Amino acid sequence: MRRRLRLRRDASLTLLLSTALGLLLYAQRDGAAPTTSSPHARGRAAPRPTLGPRTFQLPDVGAAPPAYEEDTPAPPTPTGSFDFVSYLRAKDQRRFPLLINQPHKCRGDGTPGAQPDLLIAVKSVAADFERRQAVRQTWGAEGRVQGSLIRRVFLLGVPKGTGTDGTVTMGVGIRTHWHDLLRAESRAYEDILLWAFDDTFFNLTLKEIHFLAWASAFCPDVRFVFKGDADVFVHVGNLLEFLALRDPGQDLLAGDVIVQARPIRARTSKYYIPEAVYGLPAYPAYAGGGGFVLSGATLRRLASACAQVELFPIDDVFLGMCLQRLRLTPEPHPAFRTFGISQPSAAPHLRTFDPCFYRELVVVHGLSAADIWLMWHLLHGPQGLACAHSQPVAAGPFKWDS
Repeated sequence: MRRRLRLRRDASLTLLLSTALGLLLYAQRDGAAPTTSSPHARGRAAPRPTLGPRTFQLPDVGAAPPAYEEDTPAPPTPTGSFDFVSYLRAKDQRRFPLLINQPHKCRGDGTPGAQPDLLIAVKSVAADFERRQAVRQTWGAEGRVQGSLIRRVFLLGVPKGTGTDGTVTMGVGIRTHWHDLLRAESRAYEDILLWAFDDTFFNLTLKEIHFLAWASAFCPDVRFVFKGDADVFVHVGNLLEFLALRDPGQDLLAGDVIVQARPIRARTSKYYIPEAVYGLPAYPAYAGGGGFVLSGATLRRLASACAQVELFPIDDVFLGMCLQRLRLTPEPHPAFRTFGISQPSAAPHLRTFDPCFYRELVVVHGLSAADIWLMWHLLHGPQGLACAHSQPVAAGPFKWDS
């Protein structure tokens, strides 16, 4: 009898430990997932880009593009059983405390009145330290690049599930003090911005409006801002060459522009939007949230416009709504690849992870931390590159070498 009870107790303990390990692995996998914000079907081969904006077909063949003459329609509380109820209850909460700030980020490099030429703002989550380190050590490094002063910040919310003691439950009996870790990271690198809202997919819009407000207050004279995800590779030299011909006092928001994208109505999709929340057949034009650049003038105007537009749970679409309010059109640029570099059907053997491809681009989305580090060192190694073409920036559609 005792032996049977002992066996039953051992089996129960084994089951409990297996469950705890499974929860821990799942939480770590979820925390390390790339921060993404564009309502694209993940995993599909991306269409090859053109000089113009990326176009999605409307549901009715031959139908004219919708006319966006009004601001974002006020969404009524939906009556269905989907998970938007809690979101809609809290959607008008626009102001959350700033828990970790970098008030001196844009004070220049010691020269009186010197503001950054380029401020890099990267969306991140608390558990994504590895990706932040990859950005810091590669394309997001602060300092002077081609004579331009560059500064960097990471945008974070509070990890979901944070307790009253500032810890996050990662599994059964396992808690991590994320707030203390982020404060230590902030002291070491001085680039963490942490707000008091839950860091969830739908709250990426809150990161958008809080960053715009922060940059307007603490970086009022910044010339340009690059904003993107932590899983992108950025060729900063090409970006600076593109910006060298632009006036920071004029409106600019450039990236991988998407037009006539339809709201996804499938409940199983990450980007599911019910008709009751957004009833129009297509979204306004927007730049893919994987990475885009804007001028200081547009930054300040957007901060004001976004404060007046109804919040929407997909952040890059929301920014398109703010641009629509300002009657501004995002500028398409073929070197911004927020779908990554697709494998051409005519050359399935071609290696797309090649520095000769990346050398002519500005942004490539969907890389691991190791890939970002490796590509950076391949492009900036002492040996240089032996490529067929010598031009550093793509002036037209991307073409595959034969």
